[in-house]
Amino acid sequence: MSNERYRWVIVAAGGLISCVAIGSMFSLPVFLLPISHDTGWSVAGISSAMTMAFIAMAVGSIAWGTLADRIGTRPVVLIGAVLIAAGIALASQATSLIWFQLVFGLIVGGSIAAIFAPMMACVTGWFDTHRSLAVSLVSAGMGLAPMTMSPLAAWIISTHPWRTSMLIIAGIAAVVMIPTALLVRRPPALADRKAAATIEGEPQSAMTLAQAVKSPQFITLLATNFFCCATHSGPIFHTVSYAVSCGIPLIAAVTIYSVEGFAGMGGRIAFGILGDRFGAKRMLVFGLLCQAFGALGFVMARDLSVFYAAAAVFGFIYAGTMPLYAAIARENFPLRMMGTVIGGTAMAGSLGMATGPLAGGLIYDTFASYTWLYVMSWGMGIGAVLIAMTFRPFPKDQAAAAPVAS
Repeated sequence: MSNERYRWVIVAAGGLISCVAIGSMFSLPVFLLPISHDTGWSVAGISSAMTMAFIAMAVGSIAWGTLADRIGTRPVVLIGAVLIAAGIALASQATSLIWFQLVFGLIVGGSIAAIFAPMMACVTGWFDTHRSLAVSLVSAGMGLAPMTMSPLAAWIISTHPWRTSMLIIAGIAAVVMIPTALLVRRPPALADRKAAATIEGEPQSAMTLAQAVKSPQFITLLATNFFCCATHSGPIFHTVSYAVSCGIPLIAAVTIYSVEGFAGMGGRIAFGILGDRFGAKRMLVFGLLCQAFGALGFVMARDLSVFYAAAAVFGFIYAGTMPLYAAIARENFPLRMMGTVIGGTAMAGSLGMATGPLAGGLIYDTFASYTWLYVMSWGMGIGAVLIAMTFRPFPKDQAAAAPVAS
């Protein structure tokens, strides 16, 4: 199969792996109340396992991304797939809260990092045109997770104990992800490692990795992604529990995730197409502004129809913005360091995601209400907009410039 065609196989493989990986991790909100009722562990305590997972993702993202730059994407993604399945299986056998937090947080969270950044970096290398759309389609796999894995987890746990349910999720992850990881290949431009350092037309081709991570462009991308993810992490993680607290049955509440995920798929494709046409940075700023006010839509939600409306708007917006970071990174940094650069932005995003689960749990335990969680999300969203507006791309004429002494 020609490279022109096989690049879409890479997109499909990335989307499927992302769907199962993220969906397996985000099955925890579905298990949140059943675990608490069965074990007596607090909602905040169980939620903190997700916070630890995001911290582990943050630490692991740049490490896995750098490793993928050196040894290739396939072995890194394959290792991640094995560890995700093993981590969920081990977490299902936890007999104490601290054991559950450590296993789910460190193993599952750390191994998820081996999927997202390496796959996004790999895809950017396969596409010179339609790049925003390609990374958006890979990211759409995450949008499929609430439509597939979350309802599946809810259905499983309706007839099985939570421990058995998590074991089943672990088995599904292994069966789907491990064979799919074998389809992943290096971008053609990086197949020859000697040629990889001198790819024609590269942005900032003479830039060293040290210069890249110290640049204002890289730091601004990190800060923007942190506040962006801090905006939507709480609403994503606690929406099911919020809906249940409003009297909506669990099975029905989980369908809110499906609506959000379906809308998110449309958002990723729409923002990808618009990013190719109008520029990734311009669409990112617009999306971040809409995301901030979209978070407030949940404050008024009490019945299922309002939850659906709020989730559709919020999912379309936040999901649409996320792939644009990879497109912006590829426009400004060399392909040979994409794993590290995108891994760095993923690290910042994971730290932002870590704020929501624990903050939401603490807010609910303190006030028996999620209102202030969404107000906090709005504030984080405005911060993301202000930071993104300061991003300045590298001047085009620096593409072949000699390295600047550090």
